[in-house]
Amino acid sequence: MREDKIIESYTGVTPQRKKSKVPAKLDFWQSATGLFLGLFMLAHLLFVSSILISKEAMYKVTKFFEGSMIFGEAGEPRLVSIIVAIVIIALVVHAFLALRKFPINYKQFLALRVHKDLMKHGDTSYWAIQAATGFAIFFLAMPHVFIMLTQPENIGPSASSYRFYHQDFYLLYALLLFAVEFHGSIGLYRLCIKWGWFEGLGIKALRAIKLALTAFCLILGIASYVAYMQIGHGLDGDKSIKEYRIIDEHTQGKGE
Repeated sequence: MREDKIIESYTGVTPQRKKSKVPAKLDFWQSATGLFLGLFMLAHLLFVSSILISKEAMYKVTKFFEGSMIFGEAGEPRLVSIIVAIVIIALVVHAFLALRKFPINYKQFLALRVHKDLMKHGDTSYWAIQAATGFAIFFLAMPHVFIMLTQPENIGPSASSYRFYHQDFYLLYALLLFAVEFHGSIGLYRLCIKWGWFEGLGIKALRAIKLALTAFCLILGIASYVAYMQIGHGLDGDKSIKEYRIIDEHTQGKGE
Protein backbone atom coordinates (compact mmCIF):
# COMPACT_ATOMS: atom_id res chain seq x y z
CA MET A 1 0.00 0.00 0.00
CA ARG A 2 2.81 2.39 0.87
CA GLU A 3 4.58 1.64 -2.40
CA ASP A 4 1.36 2.36 -4.27
CA LYS A 5 1.14 5.80 -2.66
CA ILE A 6 4.78 6.51 -3.51
CA ILE A 7 4.17 5.67 -7.17
CA GLU A 8 1.04 7.83 -7.23
CA SER A 9 2.83 10.78 -5.60
CA TYR A 10 5.57 10.82 -8.27
CA THR A 11 3.57 9.99 -11.38
CA GLY A 12 0.05 11.23 -10.62
CA VAL A 13 -1.34 7.84 -11.62
CA THR A 14 -2.07 4.70 -9.65
CA PRO A 15 -0.10 1.45 -10.10
CA GLN A 16 -3.06 0.30 -12.23
CA ARG A 17 -2.14 3.19 -14.59
CA LYS A 18 -5.32 5.06 -13.82
CA LYS A 19 -5.24 8.76 -13.17
CA SER A 20 -5.64 9.51 -9.48
CA LYS A 21 -9.10 10.62 -8.41
CA VAL A 22 -7.79 12.32 -5.26
CA PRO A 23 -7.37 15.82 -6.83
CA ALA A 24 -10.96 15.71 -8.11
CA LYS A 25 -12.25 14.65 -4.69
CA LEU A 26 -10.29 17.43 -3.00
CA ASP A 27 -11.70 19.90 -5.53
CA PHE A 28 -15.21 18.71 -4.72
CA TRP A 29 -14.74 19.21 -0.98
CA GLN A 30 -13.12 22.58 -1.53
CA SER A 31 -16.16 23.62 -3.56
CA ALA A 32 -18.60 22.13 -1.03
CA THR A 33 -17.06 23.90 1.95
CA GLY A 34 -16.76 27.09 -0.11
CA LEU A 35 -20.44 26.94 -1.05
CA PHE A 36 -21.42 26.39 2.58
CA LEU A 37 -19.28 29.31 3.77
CA GLY A 38 -20.49 31.57 0.93
CA LEU A 39 -24.15 30.94 1.74
CA PHE A 40 -23.43 31.34 5.43
CA MET A 41 -21.77 34.67 4.65
CA LEU A 42 -24.94 35.91 2.94
CA ALA A 43 -27.18 34.65 5.74
CA HIS A 44 -24.90 36.13 8.43
CA LEU A 45 -24.94 39.51 6.68
CA LEU A 46 -28.75 39.52 6.59
CA PHE A 47 -28.99 38.53 10.26
CA VAL A 48 -26.47 41.16 11.37
CA SER A 49 -28.16 43.85 9.26
CA SER A 50 -31.39 43.34 11.23
CA ILE A 51 -29.99 46.13 13.43
CA LEU A 52 -31.02 48.49 10.59
CA ILE A 53 -34.67 47.60 11.28
CA SER A 54 -34.52 48.06 15.03
CA LYS A 55 -32.71 46.89 18.15
CA GLU A 56 -35.67 44.67 18.94
CA ALA A 57 -35.45 42.98 15.53
CA MET A 58 -31.76 42.22 16.04
CA TYR A 59 -32.51 40.89 19.54
CA LYS A 60 -35.23 38.58 18.20
CA VAL A 61 -32.83 37.21 15.56
CA THR A 62 -30.27 36.57 18.32
CA LYS A 63 -32.80 34.74 20.48
CA PHE A 64 -33.98 32.72 17.48
CA PHE A 65 -30.48 31.24 17.06
CA GLU A 66 -30.39 30.56 20.78
CA GLY A 67 -33.44 28.34 20.31
CA SER A 68 -36.05 30.61 21.90
CA MET A 69 -38.77 28.62 20.12
CA ILE A 70 -37.68 25.56 22.12
CA PHE A 71 -36.10 26.90 25.29
CA GLY A 72 -38.27 29.96 25.79
CA GLU A 73 -37.23 33.59 25.97
CA ALA A 74 -34.02 32.77 27.89
CA GLY A 75 -32.75 30.69 24.97
CA GLU A 76 -29.65 28.52 25.00
CA PRO A 77 -26.50 30.43 23.90
CA ARG A 78 -24.56 27.20 23.53
CA LEU A 79 -26.53 26.53 20.34
CA VAL A 80 -24.70 29.51 18.84
CA SER A 81 -21.39 27.95 19.90
CA ILE A 82 -22.32 24.75 18.07
CA ILE A 83 -23.08 26.69 14.87
CA VAL A 84 -19.82 28.62 15.20
CA ALA A 85 -17.86 25.38 15.76
CA ILE A 86 -19.26 23.97 12.49
CA VAL A 87 -18.29 27.18 10.67
CA ILE A 88 -14.75 27.03 12.11
CA ILE A 89 -14.33 23.43 10.95
CA ALA A 90 -15.58 24.33 7.46
CA LEU A 91 -13.29 27.38 7.38
CA VAL A 92 -10.19 25.39 8.36
CA VAL A 93 -10.94 22.56 5.91
CA HIS A 94 -11.65 25.02 3.10
CA ALA A 95 -8.45 26.98 3.78
CA PHE A 96 -6.38 23.77 3.93
CA LEU A 97 -7.74 22.57 0.59
CA ALA A 98 -7.37 25.99 -1.05
CA LEU A 99 -3.70 26.16 -0.06
CA ARG A 100 -3.00 23.47 -2.66
CA LYS A 101 -3.47 26.06 -5.39
CA PHE A 102 -1.52 28.92 -3.86
CA PRO A 103 1.87 29.78 -5.44
CA ILE A 104 4.38 28.34 -2.97
CA ASN A 105 7.59 29.90 -4.27
CA TYR A 106 8.81 32.92 -6.23
CA LYS A 107 8.86 31.06 -9.54
CA GLN A 108 5.20 30.11 -9.26
CA PHE A 109 4.25 33.60 -8.07
CA LEU A 110 6.08 35.16 -11.02
CA ALA A 111 4.37 32.79 -13.45
CA LEU A 112 0.96 33.75 -12.02
CA ARG A 113 1.69 37.48 -12.18
CA VAL A 114 3.02 37.33 -15.75
CA HIS A 115 0.08 35.18 -16.87
CA LYS A 116 -2.39 37.60 -15.26
CA ASP A 117 -0.73 40.68 -16.78
CA LEU A 118 -0.35 39.18 -20.26
CA MET A 119 -3.77 37.59 -20.50
CA LYS A 120 -5.61 40.46 -18.82
CA HIS A 121 -8.33 37.91 -18.15
CA GLY A 122 -11.03 38.95 -15.71
CA ASP A 123 -11.45 35.55 -14.09
CA THR A 124 -7.70 35.23 -13.51
CA SER A 125 -7.75 38.61 -11.76
CA TYR A 126 -10.74 37.43 -9.72
CA TRP A 127 -8.75 34.38 -8.64
CA ALA A 128 -5.83 36.57 -7.52
CA ILE A 129 -8.21 38.76 -5.47
CA GLN A 130 -9.85 35.68 -4.00
CA ALA A 131 -6.50 34.17 -3.04
CA ALA A 132 -5.35 37.38 -1.33
CA THR A 133 -8.64 37.94 0.53
CA GLY A 134 -8.85 34.26 1.49
CA PHE A 135 -5.40 34.44 3.05
CA ALA A 136 -6.46 37.55 4.98
CA ILE A 137 -9.77 36.04 6.13
CA PHE A 138 -8.07 33.02 7.70
CA PHE A 139 -6.33 35.37 10.15
CA LEU A 140 -8.96 38.10 10.46
CA ALA A 141 -11.91 35.77 11.06
CA MET A 142 -10.34 33.78 13.89
CA PRO A 143 -10.59 36.46 16.64
CA HIS A 144 -14.24 37.05 15.71
CA VAL A 145 -15.30 33.40 15.59
CA PHE A 146 -13.36 32.65 18.81
CA ILE A 147 -15.34 35.33 20.65
CA MET A 148 -18.59 33.99 19.21
CA LEU A 149 -17.56 30.46 20.21
CA THR A 150 -16.61 31.27 23.80
CA GLN A 151 -18.97 34.17 24.56
CA PRO A 152 -22.23 33.41 22.71
CA GLU A 153 -24.22 34.92 25.56
CA ASN A 154 -22.73 38.35 24.82
CA ILE A 155 -24.60 38.90 21.57
CA GLY A 156 -27.35 41.49 21.28
CA PRO A 157 -28.01 45.00 19.99
CA SER A 158 -26.32 46.75 22.92
CA ALA A 159 -23.81 44.04 23.86
CA SER A 160 -22.60 43.61 20.26
CA SER A 161 -22.42 47.38 19.76
CA TYR A 162 -20.42 47.71 22.97
CA ARG A 163 -17.90 45.12 21.74
CA PHE A 164 -17.90 46.78 18.34
CA TYR A 165 -17.10 50.27 19.62
CA HIS A 166 -15.62 50.12 23.12
CA GLN A 167 -13.56 46.96 22.67
CA ASP A 168 -12.14 48.24 19.36
CA PHE A 169 -13.48 45.39 17.25
CA TYR A 170 -14.46 47.97 14.64
CA LEU A 171 -10.83 47.89 13.48
CA LEU A 172 -11.04 44.16 12.80
CA TYR A 173 -14.54 44.28 11.32
CA ALA A 174 -13.64 47.03 8.83
CA LEU A 175 -10.98 44.79 7.26
CA LEU A 176 -13.06 41.64 7.60
CA LEU A 177 -16.08 43.22 5.93
CA PHE A 178 -14.30 43.97 2.66
CA ALA A 179 -12.27 40.75 2.64
CA VAL A 180 -15.32 38.54 3.22
CA GLU A 181 -17.63 40.28 0.77
CA PHE A 182 -15.11 40.25 -2.09
CA HIS A 183 -13.94 36.70 -1.37
CA GLY A 184 -17.44 35.31 -0.94
CA SER A 185 -19.04 36.92 -4.00
CA ILE A 186 -16.11 35.97 -6.24
CA GLY A 187 -16.14 32.46 -4.80
CA LEU A 188 -19.83 31.93 -5.55
CA TYR A 189 -19.31 33.28 -9.09
CA ARG A 190 -16.36 30.96 -9.70
CA LEU A 191 -18.32 27.98 -8.39
CA CYS A 192 -21.00 28.70 -10.99
CA ILE A 193 -18.34 28.78 -13.72
CA LYS A 194 -16.50 25.70 -12.44
CA TRP A 195 -19.51 23.43 -12.10
CA GLY A 196 -21.64 24.87 -14.90
CA TRP A 197 -24.43 26.19 -12.67
CA PHE A 198 -26.78 28.66 -14.40
CA GLU A 199 -24.74 28.31 -17.60
CA GLY A 200 -27.85 29.23 -19.56
CA LEU A 201 -27.49 32.79 -18.31
CA GLY A 202 -24.12 33.24 -20.01
CA ILE A 203 -20.86 34.44 -18.50
CA LYS A 204 -21.65 38.15 -18.98
CA ALA A 205 -24.87 37.81 -17.00
CA LEU A 206 -23.09 35.86 -14.26
CA ARG A 207 -20.43 38.56 -14.02
CA ALA A 208 -23.12 41.22 -13.79
CA ILE A 209 -24.87 39.26 -11.01
CA LYS A 210 -21.52 38.87 -9.23
CA LEU A 211 -20.89 42.64 -9.35
CA ALA A 212 -24.44 43.35 -8.16
CA LEU A 213 -24.03 40.88 -5.29
CA THR A 214 -20.72 42.47 -4.25
CA ALA A 215 -22.25 45.95 -4.33
CA PHE A 216 -25.33 44.82 -2.39
CA CYS A 217 -23.27 43.09 0.31
CA LEU A 218 -20.88 46.02 0.69
CA ILE A 219 -23.67 48.60 0.92
CA LEU A 220 -25.62 46.53 3.44
CA GLY A 221 -22.47 45.68 5.39
CA ILE A 222 -21.27 49.30 5.57
CA ALA A 223 -24.74 50.50 6.62
CA SER A 224 -24.81 47.89 9.41
CA TYR A 225 -21.26 48.83 10.41
CA VAL A 226 -22.28 52.49 10.79
CA ALA A 227 -25.37 51.51 12.81
CA TYR A 228 -23.35 49.48 15.32
CA MET A 229 -20.80 52.29 15.59
CA GLN A 230 -23.55 54.84 16.32
CA ILE A 231 -25.19 52.65 18.95
CA GLY A 232 -21.83 51.80 20.53
CA HIS A 233 -20.82 55.46 20.65
CA GLY A 234 -23.88 56.19 22.75
CA LEU A 235 -23.07 53.49 25.33
CA ASP A 236 -21.20 54.01 28.58
CA GLY A 237 -17.72 52.55 28.19
CA ASP A 238 -17.35 52.21 31.97
CA LYS A 239 -19.96 49.49 32.05
CA SER A 240 -19.14 45.89 31.13
CA ILE A 241 -20.42 43.98 28.13
CA LYS A 242 -22.30 41.61 30.45
CA GLU A 243 -24.21 44.55 31.91
CA TYR A 244 -25.36 45.46 28.42
CA ARG A 245 -26.41 41.87 27.79
CA ILE A 246 -28.68 42.20 30.84
CA ILE A 247 -29.95 45.55 29.56
CA ASP A 248 -30.81 43.90 26.23
CA GLU A 249 -32.74 41.18 28.02
CA HIS A 250 -34.74 43.62 30.15
CA THR A 251 -35.54 46.12 27.40
CA GLN A 252 -35.56 44.43 23.99
CA GLY A 253 -36.88 41.18 25.46
CA LYS A 254 -39.92 43.07 26.67
CA GLY A 255 -40.27 44.98 23.42
CA GLU A 256 -39.51 48.32 25.03
